[in-house]
Amino acid sequence: MLAIIGGSGMTKLPCLEISHRQIVRTPYGEPSGPLTFGKIRDHEIVFLARHGHGHTIPPHAVNYRANLWALHLFKPKRVIAVVSVGGIRSDLSPGKIVVPNQIIDYTYGRKFTYFDNTDRPITYTDFTYPFCSRARDYLFKAAKLANEVVIDGGVYAVTQGPRLETAAEVNRLEQDGADMIGMTGMPEAVLARELGLSYAAIAAVANHAAGRGASIRAIPLEEVYAVLDKAMESVRNILEHLVIINDD
Repeated sequence: MLAIIGGSGMTKLPCLEISHRQIVRTPYGEPSGPLTFGKIRDHEIVFLARHGHGHTIPPHAVNYRANLWALHLFKPKRVIAVVSVGGIRSDLSPGKIVVPNQIIDYTYGRKFTYFDNTDRPITYTDFTYPFCSRARDYLFKAAKLANEVVIDGGVYAVTQGPRLETAAEVNRLEQDGADMIGMTGMPEAVLARELGLSYAAIAAVANHAAGRGASIRAIPLEEVYAVLDKAMESVRNILEHLVIINDD
């Protein structure tokens, strides 16, 4: 089974033939919503909208621990996280699709580990490579089958949100080595690693990061959403082909 976490621009999967929805209780509280089970092209998947069905949960308030815990109970073969980002690197222009390979975490105050109890030994998690290489490879195979162009690699800077960054902050992030900016990659990625899940992200570039692009003016959000909607069509196409090869 493939698990898909939908982000901004993807609160549901139109191609999904829904069989049922299930409320899951976890030791870490409530997930963002019920898990949606169904099939795409006769292959089973489970889907969770990270921000809730109505996109009402801001990035810093998402219960990432509950979300990942709920998904792992159903033993998915892979977990694919759909994220939207602002592009810093020149080739990451609005509408492009990228599969990041690294993360820099700038978040704070989020519940970021399952190993925070003092009644058991300290557990250290190897996070050298934050995304599963096999899951990333499957995304590239699916993109090829779907005739979609996907950029291989990039450093995903995860900021706290929900506000967007200043131009000065983007300059700093670029100096740190970041290629794109989003708000939901952490602690989602490390929690998946702690649970032993094969996890990768596919990112839709919704806009140029602040101070980047041909124009440095602030881009109206309605323009950003229009670009994101179009990019998500490509992401959905890739996911539809991914379910075919996920069982291989």
